[in-house]
Amino acid sequence: MKPSPTPRHPSTKNLLREQMSSHPEIKGEIDRKDDKLLSLLKDVYVDSQDPMSSLQVKDAGTRQKPKEFRLPKDHQFDMMNVKNIPKGKISILVALTLLNSHKLYPDTWTAKKIADKYHLEQQDVNSLLKYFVTF
Repeated sequence: MKPSPTPRHPSTKNLLREQMSSHPEIKGEIDRKDDKLLSLLKDVYVDSQDPMSSLQVKDAGTRQKPKEFRLPKDHQFDMMNVKNIPKGKISILVALTLLNSHKLYPDTWTAKKIADKYHLEQQDVNSLLKYFVTF
């Protein structure tokens, strides 16, 4: 079964029809089998192999597992000594402090009071209190 050609663009279809009508021998050339080319194609044989990689890939199973990392007991969260924090942002230390205050005294440290004190958006504070979890 001969494969069907792709559909022609309308502008190309008219040009092809004109060329075929003015040169009818082209149709014969398209449909004719060339025995010489077919015999040459039959003689072509390709035998290929992937080249060996010069770099050997390490086995993923033999990789050393990372050691457990823990912070020292006396570790403080002010490692980077962040001094300039813009309004609307808080440091990790402040976030932990306000979360602890809210946990210990939820009636005193409400989301509105925290938002006012630290110049934060009420919606952000609500999300912080709902989703931010300390370990």
